[in-house]
Amino acid sequence: MDDAVLKIEQKGAIAHLMLDRPAKRNALNDAVIAALDAFFLNIPTDVRVVVISGAGGHFSSGLDLSEQVHRQPLEVMAHSRNWHRVMELVQFSRVPVVAAMNGAVMGGGLEFAAACHVRVAEESVKFRMPEGLRGIFVGGGGSVRIAKLIGADRLTEMMLTGRTYSGTDGERLGLAHYAVPEGKALETAFELAGRIAENSPTINQFIMQAIARIGTMSPEAGLYAESLAAALSQTGPDAEEGLKAFLEKRKPNFG
Repeated sequence: MDDAVLKIEQKGAIAHLMLDRPAKRNALNDAVIAALDAFFLNIPTDVRVVVISGAGGHFSSGLDLSEQVHRQPLEVMAHSRNWHRVMELVQFSRVPVVAAMNGAVMGGGLEFAAACHVRVAEESVKFRMPEGLRGIFVGGGGSVRIAKLIGADRLTEMMLTGRTYSGTDGERLGLAHYAVPEGKALETAFELAGRIAENSPTINQFIMQAIARIGTMSPEAGLYAESLAAALSQTGPDAEEGLKAFLEKRKPNFG
């Protein structure tokens, strides 16, 4: 699959989505959001992991302000809520999503990355939330997702000052899980995706779906939800195959 703003290529069980607006440093506009929406609503059944990257040396520089039009408050709200809906499709996707980040990861681009499950950043990445300097507030979920990653206090400082963090800083703070040398983000992302693809699809679903939701629950409710997930996972065919493979000293085959 290939369209004007998002290139999609499947390599075995891994789907590679590449933001393809290099002249705009992969700034996110309505066409990109619509393309992501269409993909994540209909992920091919044989895909087990998604890798997302950006063309032309940048992951994404954020919202494409050059395409923004004057909107009334309720129209801005509807636009923001549509972003929220699509970012939720990413976060609660049927399969894990790995972000390979290089160059600019700013504003809406960082909001998008925060919805991904595994984030790999090259050391030279520039993480930034410049909205405050432009007289606007975040609208793609950053006040929730990014604040959960690094804390509300640090996000406040980022937005007030426009501070830039490197990929190395981001790994230390929680914006990235891995900091890798220049040019290695996509390679590392595919290595991790290959490892994740070998997991039980059922367990991958529990990990992505349950942990995020348990984090918003009271401790008592979270522990109860954990026990339900444990009961469902440990009594299924994947658990049986995992135990059998362990006893037979081989890799499990989860079909």
